[in-house]
Amino acid sequence: MATQLDLQEQEQVDALKAFWQRYGNLITWTLTLALAGFAGWTWWQRHQRDQAVQASTMYDELERVAGAGDAARSAKVFADLKERFGSTTYAVQGGLLAAKVQADKALPAEAIASLAWVAEHGDDEYKAIARLRWAGLLIDGKKYDDAIALLEQVRQPAFAALAADRKGDALLAKGQKDAAKAAYQAAWSGMTADVKYRFVVEAKLTALAAAPAASAAASAGAGQ
Repeated sequence: MATQLDLQEQEQVDALKAFWQRYGNLITWTLTLALAGFAGWTWWQRHQRDQAVQASTMYDELERVAGAGDAARSAKVFADLKERFGSTTYAVQGGLLAAKVQADKALPAEAIASLAWVAEHGDDEYKAIARLRWAGLLIDGKKYDDAIALLEQVRQPAFAALAADRKGDALLAKGQKDAAKAAYQAAWSGMTADVKYRFVVEAKLTALAAAPAASAAASAGAGQ
């Protein structure tokens, strides 16, 4: 048999009812939103993992067809990869890979299109790599001014020396030997002695009668 609440208990119940009547909806909505947010976050994490697995599988396929030198198939897989998983690093890497195959197969316009996509959608490092390779294709196509303008957009310190070297190639092709020499010197100075490509830049300077070692010896002699 239920016992009748004493006065103090009744006051507590009435206070709880009043509190819930005033704040009940707010508490319910807050809890609902919190649970929905947690569920959404969990779904997003799972979705991201699934996306990464699928993108990785598609990139593996791109590597396979690229290794076989199939430019047409590489372009198709890359198109699917960037359409479905364009926000992933796999798509950006796929663009570089597809561009390499296209360039190897003498398809510069297609390669440039792939590199342009990477330059637009990649992070700073991939943008720099894409622009360096893009500039090389422009130089091959005798579009020297376009190449130089593109190289001016490579501002990442880690790629400055390579950009200067490629700029030197464009300037030399234009017949501007002094400007090319200055660009090569900047490239050589920007590379440490353990960078093997530095010897290539040194060879270019030597061909222009501006070998770094000779220049250093001449400067030392002038200072005496």
